[in-house]
Amino acid sequence: MNSDENGVPKKSAAQYLFGLALTLAIFVSGAFAQTQPADSRPAEQKPAAEIDQTMYLTNLTQQNDANDIVTDLRNMLPRAKLYYVSSPNAISIHGTPDDVQRAQKILADIDRVRKVYRLSYTIHEMDNGKQIGAQRFALVVVSGGKTLFKQGNRMPIVTGTTTEPGSSSQSSQVQYLDVGLAIEASLDGERLHTKVEQSSLSDEKSGISVQDPIVRQTVLETVSILAPKPFVLGSLDVPGTTRHLQVEVASELVQ
Repeated sequence: MNSDENGVPKKSAAQYLFGLALTLAIFVSGAFAQTQPADSRPAEQKPAAEIDQTMYLTNLTQQNDANDIVTDLRNMLPRAKLYYVSSPNAISIHGTPDDVQRAQKILADIDRVRKVYRLSYTIHEMDNGKQIGAQRFALVVVSGGKTLFKQGNRMPIVTGTTTEPGSSSQSSQVQYLDVGLAIEASLDGERLHTKVEQSSLSDEKSGISVQDPIVRQTVLETVSILAPKPFVLGSLDVPGTTRHLQVEVASELVQ
């Protein structure tokens, strides 16, 4: 390195070039940094387009079943809009394609073919330990459903009287009471709920009104498991007599 007259070292051409290159590099780096966006986060995705779809119920026909399904779908798909239309037994959904696909899968798992059973009830009439008669009744019940059977008379009961406006004539208000045998069967899977009710009119008179009858009633209510072989559910005493009714049931899968 050379020195001037005052003894100060002189810079060579290579040193000048090195300094110039370093300055340019710092300038270019700063300019490039300023051109970068302050926020480099990816842009938010646009929401998927919503569609409409109608799904028909093929196996569930009860109103309560349809309401339960709509409630389930609304809880599982809170962003979708769901409506039940009773006349075509269908559910309309408005939501994203993913919501519709999930709703179809849930519905396929729930809306399945229900089993149908034929229940054969036999009521043996017993007196002093001997069978004096028997009645057989066949009821068809769908799993999750209920079947009601009644046999007897409908007795009119006067509950009051009304006077026509502007007239002195009176008309009676009448209600009807079912008297006889009633069997109610409902299925929850393979659990059978049976209610057998036996009623009859008593010869005694009511102390409230001569027209009001006294009804004798016996009820047998049980829960059992379906079985193909007959088994006894219980027995009912016939009011006012020494007889009793022994109830047994057998089940057969129809479909």
